[in-house]
Amino acid sequence: MFQHGILSDDQIQPLADGVLTTLEKVGALCQNDELMQGLEAMGATVDYPSERVHFPRALTAQFVADMRAEYAGEDDAEPTKLGAPGLPTVGTQVAQLYHDHRTGELRQSKRADLITLIKFGDALHREQGVGHALSLTDCPPMLEPMEVGLLLAEYAHIPHPPFAWHAEQVPWLEEMGHVIGRDDWFSWGAVCFAHPLRMDRDTAGKYVLRAKAGTPCGLTAMPVAGVSTPVTVEGFVVVAVAEFVATWMAARGINPEVPLRGSMWPGTVDMATGHVSYSAWDALYYGFATVEFIRRWCGLNVPMGSGEYCDARVPGLYAALEKAYKSAVVTAFTGQALASGGGMVDEGKTLSAVQILLDREFATGATNLTRTFDPSPENIALDEILEVGIGIGTSHLETMHTAKRFRDSLWLPTLMDRAGYAGFEAEETILAECADRVDALLAAYEKPEGREEQLAEMRAIIERARVEKG
Repeated sequence: MFQHGILSDDQIQPLADGVLTTLEKVGALCQNDELMQGLEAMGATVDYPSERVHFPRALTAQFVADMRAEYAGEDDAEPTKLGAPGLPTVGTQVAQLYHDHRTGELRQSKRADLITLIKFGDALHREQGVGHALSLTDCPPMLEPMEVGLLLAEYAHIPHPPFAWHAEQVPWLEEMGHVIGRDDWFSWGAVCFAHPLRMDRDTAGKYVLRAKAGTPCGLTAMPVAGVSTPVTVEGFVVVAVAEFVATWMAARGINPEVPLRGSMWPGTVDMATGHVSYSAWDALYYGFATVEFIRRWCGLNVPMGSGEYCDARVPGLYAALEKAYKSAVVTAFTGQALASGGGMVDEGKTLSAVQILLDREFATGATNLTRTFDPSPENIALDEILEVGIGIGTSHLETMHTAKRFRDSLWLPTLMDRAGYAGFEAEETILAECADRVDALLAAYEKPEGREEQLAEMRAIIERARVEKG
């Protein structure tokens, strides 16, 4: 797959010097004693009272050199086929807002909204399971993942693990998982340390557990040019990569054998409004430069966030097209597989069942780009070509071959109109059809049976947690 080269060979060292100097002079805030102790043992300079870690230049340079040797050749093989996007599901989106598919209301997500989405997802893709799609605002934050787990266990045939926000929530979720026969029933989710260069307390506590468990560690980076980094792409790259390297070193300070990973979700700020975009043209370029530098300096292939986090603030065709363009551009520059959206709008803040259906339509369409080419006699259809000839008096539209093969040859969306955008009223019709489809799936939902005793035991666990957390 085509890999677009942004950086020349002679540009690598100036950027590397910038990263080394940043980590040596600025360092990082680290609000976790175990991480600081591990980094100190590696050779970092630690000021425990101020929770500040500085990384000597030689230490960081050697770490990167070792890392480059360790991951050498990991991404050398050219993919033989473009990867198809998976169909979006109700998974672990953890959106903060819910878009009501009937009223159009945008509201803070609550239990009733999550129940609706669990039922919708279970009816739409039962065999794939349902996850922690919304962050609940109507329960105490420290109990939120346990409450979500209870709802998933009650309403989903295959309940995915809830997202653990804090390390101290993990034991409670594990205990709930044991009730339904699931080990490690919690999701590590994304590692979102604060920008710039701050390993904040809550995320750091979970990061330590992750490293000890040997789960791949690294930063889910969402830096914003002009806010958490310099506004220039070169300054963005230096600060962003300094954050990656600091978190990788912190993980190896806990577990020298833990695999290193990460992902890049670059943002840029609109100076006129203050709005931050993770899908604008400039944001994508900042990300491409960053992941290329990481690959060439550190040896690790860090993927770009793709197919989600669009600027569109309401569900609709514009949001679906914006995600599709983002996915296609990321694939063109990096060679990553195509990625669909997951039903989110407004930069991941809002989740919509209608948008999930639209994103699934586009994901299905995108698979046409990944089909296998097969010049068999049946596919070439030479007899038909000879029969139709120059097409006077007939066409291939009238042949039996077309009648037999069009369903497996063409993109046939079920909700969208392939005739093209016809204005707001036409889109309103499509959105209404999507809402009807959501309601039909909700009507077809069947609740899992036979879990009453397990649910009662899980409720008891939550009550114990409630008492302990005050």
